[in-house]
Amino acid sequence: MYLGLDIGTSSVKGLLQNQDGETIASHNAILSISRPKEGYSEQNPQDWIEATKLVISAIKGKAGSELTKLLAIGLSGQMHGLVAMDKADIVLRPAILWNDARCDEQAKRLDAQFLDFRRIAGNAVMAGFTAPKAVWMAEQEKEIFKQIKTILLPKDYVRFWLTGEKFSDMSDASGTLWLDVEKREYSETLISHCGLDISQMPALREGTEPAGIVRKSLADEWGLSSKVVVSGAGDNAAAACGLGVVVPGDAFVSLGTSGVVFKVTEKFYPDVANGAHAFCHALPKLWHQMGVTLAATDSLNWLSEITGASVGSLAKSARKVNAENSTLLFHPYLSGERTPHNDSNARGGFFGLARSHGRAEMAYSVFEGISYALADCLDVISKSGQKPKTLLAVGGGASNFHWLQQIADCTGVPVSLPKEGEFGGANGAARLAAIASGRDAEDILRKPEIQRIFHPAETNNEMHKSRRQEWQSIYLSLSRGAVDANV
Repeated sequence: MYLGLDIGTSSVKGLLQNQDGETIASHNAILSISRPKEGYSEQNPQDWIEATKLVISAIKGKAGSELTKLLAIGLSGQMHGLVAMDKADIVLRPAILWNDARCDEQAKRLDAQFLDFRRIAGNAVMAGFTAPKAVWMAEQEKEIFKQIKTILLPKDYVRFWLTGEKFSDMSDASGTLWLDVEKREYSETLISHCGLDISQMPALREGTEPAGIVRKSLADEWGLSSKVVVSGAGDNAAAACGLGVVVPGDAFVSLGTSGVVFKVTEKFYPDVANGAHAFCHALPKLWHQMGVTLAATDSLNWLSEITGASVGSLAKSARKVNAENSTLLFHPYLSGERTPHNDSNARGGFFGLARSHGRAEMAYSVFEGISYALADCLDVISKSGQKPKTLLAVGGGASNFHWLQQIADCTGVPVSLPKEGEFGGANGAARLAAIASGRDAEDILRKPEIQRIFHPAETNNEMHKSRRQEWQSIYLSLSRGAVDANV
């Protein structure tokens, strides 16, 4: 048996799989986010632990004696979050999350002062990454910063609780900006730019390697053997493993809180100028490029909140809108934007809003705006080679067939929907656990059966090309205007 745990932003999800990759039991525990100030986004790391306890207890209740056959635990988790611990391993403050924008000033300064980040980490310094969060702490919480003995990422804090050991992996560590991504090792130079030392970093292991053993007290509590190993990866790399996206050129699109377009590469392909991420994959000798739009289904949730209509109701009404006659456009930059703008101050908005427009037209334009943002992401990561031949679709939004067709029409790339199953980070984490326990990677990392393929409609593709050009020009005009206003 293998247990996959995904330490997400909105929940902790766990699933227990057998040797054949079949899910025996699963459970979700909801998490909340604290937003003490505008732009802030925090969680108490202890909440991850309590949620993980709840998940494992529920799975034990559902699976019974099957849990006692557990060989390994795999961890997946939200990336970039900063957990600061003192010399007694006590958490010093709430974790600062990936979608926290408080350190925008520090990010811009690091990016301008130290070109090493772009050269070595292969990524522009963005407010969402871990490094500028540490610099913000050094400047705004000096006494707390002085006490830092260790910095961990969210899933690695859960690993520490499980094992008592401090490890991370190359895929997750890529998002700190403290990793030499091409060499797959820490960069003392980048760490020192943030006033830190390499001794404050956890040891590194590949996502397929054992990195800790479950503590005896927990093993006894759950009825496990004494040698349950733990492995893991960042959420997107883990999700890729769950989809079998492990060969150069393979790609997927994830429709969650944020939207992600992920492509596997055989070597390190940075594209800093266009806001693409170039990270280590969870598997040795593989990398990936990733484009991210920060508010995908989050934009739909926002519209749901302000209109009082459910997301399902909004989706149903959006299908009634004639796309060719639509004059309303929407930028989904509610939390700033990563790819291709790298602008935490970017803001969303409706353009062309008229008295005749109602909830249906607004809903359609939100779906379309997210699709255009995903097309932007795909364009950027395709510059390192050919466009992917297909995009596997995962995430909560993948249940909306109309949206998947729209994404295919907007990108010009077929979108493949896997048959029903578990394809998120928890599934990938369970697969990494199996490999860490000694199973053959090629046998484990299979691609899923496909339920349906959404092929781009040529006429729709041409229509969306024209509309997206207008959509892009609006952002450029507004951003230039903002720059001129600040001169």
